[in-house]
Amino acid sequence: MKLEILGYEISARKAANLRPIDSAGINRAGLWAHVVREPYTGAWQENAEISSESAVSYFAVFACVTLVAADVAKMRLRLVERDDEGVWSEISNPAYSPVLRRPNRYQTTIKFVEQWVTSKLVHGNAYALLERDARGVVRAMYVLDPTKVFPLVAADGAVYYELRKNELAGIGEYPDRLVVPAREIIHDPMICLFHPLIGVTPLYACGLSALQGLTIQQTSNKFFAKGAKPAGVLTAPGEIADETAARLKEYFESEFSGDKAGKVAVVGDGLKYEPMTVNAADAQLIEQLRWTAETICACYHVPGFMIGVGAAPPFANVEPMQQMYYSQCIQSLIASFESALDEGLGLAGSDLGTEFDIDDLIYMDTGTRTKAASEAIGSGAMAPNEARKKYFGLGSVRGGDTPYMQQQNYSLAALDERDRNDPFEKSAPPPATPPPALPAADEPDEKPEPATKRAPWQSVAVALLEKNWTGLSDGI
Repeated sequence: MKLEILGYEISARKAANLRPIDSAGINRAGLWAHVVREPYTGAWQENAEISSESAVSYFAVFACVTLVAADVAKMRLRLVERDDEGVWSEISNPAYSPVLRRPNRYQTTIKFVEQWVTSKLVHGNAYALLERDARGVVRAMYVLDPTKVFPLVAADGAVYYELRKNELAGIGEYPDRLVVPAREIIHDPMICLFHPLIGVTPLYACGLSALQGLTIQQTSNKFFAKGAKPAGVLTAPGEIADETAARLKEYFESEFSGDKAGKVAVVGDGLKYEPMTVNAADAQLIEQLRWTAETICACYHVPGFMIGVGAAPPFANVEPMQQMYYSQCIQSLIASFESALDEGLGLAGSDLGTEFDIDDLIYMDTGTRTKAASEAIGSGAMAPNEARKKYFGLGSVRGGDTPYMQQQNYSLAALDERDRNDPFEKSAPPPATPPPALPAADEPDEKPEPATKRAPWQSVAVALLEKNWTGLSDGI
């Protein structure tokens, strides 16, 4: 059958051919979402079950859930693309960027992520209904109440989800159960201990600690409401009548309990007051509360010092503590979120994907950022403009787009080739070039030309005359 939800038609199947999941005595996916477990044997008969609502009211559970949800939500969710070198870079795409910037009409991205992660931490499962346009592209996502969503499995193994009324998501009242195929639902479960479609909340393991902490607080509240005076008995040295015992009991309850607790009672006939309830100091309430909080932190994998339980590690700065918190607590939640969102948006197997910017979580101080930027630029790992943008949020400068590195390291082969050529041999120095001769001081720089010059024929005639004159003189 065809159903129209949020203006988009989706196919649904009758529930007759589908069966709810039944595993390990859990007959509905929402059972763990609403009732965590029995705190002790027979608690169900005494109506003493631990619900998620009551467990979250304990300070340690509330602190862990809100801390993790807020930290994941404060990281910017962005669309990235992988290039030919395998590097992911942020891009904008008209088909996917709008839904990441505004998941639905009533939530920002931060609140959408907070609700997603909170649903997963408290109920063990996060469900998001997809709204598509005429092209089949997702244009809105709605996080559903996990107590009103139930995974179903068909006889052929196909997975469907039964949805109950949800006005914000556009799901109204239907005659039969509304069942939608798995492609219209993003399902992000916690660790699946009993069934691959049912995530188990950490409250399944620490619900008893939460109940113990609440009980301690309630008992302590009653204790201090009575003026920190424990309950007790009146004893007499001898036997007293029942009428006298009833009268004394009524007298003490009316005059020395409630708002009148702490008043001075004057008794006679050897009557003595003996307390029966253990006081707060003897019961070590502070140590008990700390133990329950540490147990809850261990189940949520949150370092205790981050919610005020225990001392912080002796690190010089907060970055190593943030790294520890990221790796052991929220990294798996982030990776699961990104993978589920990629599947729902149809990005799996392509060069597009979603990614949280973890730099928003691990924010370094000024000294650490400066040192990291300097080392990144000096090692050639980053260009100056890249380091300016990443560590300081500054714009680009001219000439800063190229990584730089000093030429100071050589391969062993290059050094061996250099040594073979005997680079340290000393060669003979070249002969010194004599300086140019300077002209004498009493001689001009240029010799003057003769006053008269003989033509070539004149020089020949003079030579002949000189020869003839010589011969003539020899004859004489």
